[in-house]
Amino acid sequence: MIDLYSWATPNGVKVHIMLEETGLAYEAHGVNIGRGAQFEPAYLRLNPNAKIPTIVDREGPDGQPFTVFESGAILLYLAEKTGRFLPSDTAGRSTVTQWLMFQMASIGPMLGQAHHFRKYAPEKIPYAIDRYTNEAARLYCVLDQRLGEAAFLAGEYSIADIAAWPWIRLHEGQGIDLDRYPNVRRWLDAIGERPAVKSGVQLLADKRVDFAKDPQAREILFGNHSTNRGNR
Repeated sequence: MIDLYSWATPNGVKVHIMLEETGLAYEAHGVNIGRGAQFEPAYLRLNPNAKIPTIVDREGPDGQPFTVFESGAILLYLAEKTGRFLPSDTAGRSTVTQWLMFQMASIGPMLGQAHHFRKYAPEKIPYAIDRYTNEAARLYCVLDQRLGEAAFLAGEYSIADIAAWPWIRLHEGQGIDLDRYPNVRRWLDAIGERPAVKSGVQLLADKRVDFAKDPQAREILFGNHSTNRGNR
């Protein structure tokens, strides 16, 4: 059994999908990041970076409970635990890892900033909006080229796709017209039809509110803090 501590954000959804895809038994615990639950002492003992998601594998290595935070690390851990969505050969594993790191280092941070400055920032700053929207478009070009060469990012469906998909489904908020990226649209639609993906998207979705319409949540998530605080 795995305890999942999460919320319905892109980084949370990627782990929701992975748990559904693998069929592992899990219990979901909502961490309401719009009300600061990620900063509570009990959660910080699991994840010192105060972000979601986090998992606790009750039957981890050597049969002991094991905690994993950071969504990319969780995907790798679950892939290794189940032997799914991560090839065992060196070349295949490296290809998946490269595209996973592309999501972690580029897609998540840059598309997240585009979304933030376009939707949540209290002041509309043209330089920031242009900077991150343009970078988002560049990243979509990279994805579109790759997905014109292969059905999925690493050839076969893998944790690289599971990591990227929840961010790409929010393309409108990033200022992206998906009609310009037909290969990305084909990939997005195909993955979106998977039953496990549909289930993962719905997990905790009924509890989420629109942060743009919630001043208290915006202050908690985006305010200036001296402590280790995060939101995604």
